[in-house]
Amino acid sequence: MNRRHLAAWITASATTGWMGTAGAEPVLNGFDLSQASVPIGHIERGGPPKDGIPAIDRPRFTSAAAAKLADDDRVLGIAREGIARAYPVRILNWHEVVNDRFGARSVVVTYCPLCGTGMAFEPPAVTRVAGFGVSGLLYNSDVLLYDRATQSLWSQILSTAISGPLKGSVLPSVPLSHTSWADWRRRHPGTEVLSTDTGYERDYARDPYAGYDRVPRLIFDVQHRDGRHPLKEWVLGLRVNGTAKAYPFGVLERAVDRSGTLHDTVAGQRLTIHYDRVQRTAEAVDERGRPLTGLMAFWFAWVAFHPDTEVLSAP
Repeated sequence: MNRRHLAAWITASATTGWMGTAGAEPVLNGFDLSQASVPIGHIERGGPPKDGIPAIDRPRFTSAAAAKLADDDRVLGIAREGIARAYPVRILNWHEVVNDRFGARSVVVTYCPLCGTGMAFEPPAVTRVAGFGVSGLLYNSDVLLYDRATQSLWSQILSTAISGPLKGSVLPSVPLSHTSWADWRRRHPGTEVLSTDTGYERDYARDPYAGYDRVPRLIFDVQHRDGRHPLKEWVLGLRVNGTAKAYPFGVLERAVDRSGTLHDTVAGQRLTIHYDRVQRTAEAVDERGRPLTGLMAFWFAWVAFHPDTEVLSAP
């Protein structure tokens, strides 16, 4: 989708009501928002109804050799329980949620195409069998998930239930890599890859959001904006001991050493940022080399949820 087509799509969405309205309705898509912990006037319909974007509940996987991916295809990668798996963004664009298992442990893999955010969680015990779905609602332009067991709504970026019986509960994060297929395959040559055999008829070769990352405007509004960086500049966001800090890729380009490394201290904790300008990815580890849960996101999405964020300054 080029800029002209994307602009037409945005205009058509607004005209037809696809974008929804930010009215303070107590019920949207069948979810009772009357006791929501976020302003309900900023919860919007994304267009499709509840489960209109179908989660993948029985994921199938293929080998790295059989995966039909280009080197620069984006993937979310998870390695745990001795298993490495790659979830291509070209599939996640159409489904947003994969209910998976690593051995005996359930993992919910999520992706929001509007914010560029990939996150994985360990679901609460009460929800593990039923899994998670896509509510069709957004908060701050970010997907609101729901668990099928209690019908609670969960903010992806907040990792918190914002309504329903589990309101206030927090989803434990599972570290993942948001990187290129070439990078993940190099690091994990024995990786499994989410198959396009999902049980749904979708054109996974087509990106329904193509060009959106290059258009300097948003389809859905957010509560807080910050003009220090372009809306859709990539950042690595971290929360350390209650402090949020963003590492814009444009600043990392100048701040890292020749090996792509930057040492920093956030809220008293020493950490290291590894930035790969070729693969367009960044990750953080603590001083013992253990992965920290970070979030690659568009700048607007990170700062919308963390308006008090610290930001790495240019050297």
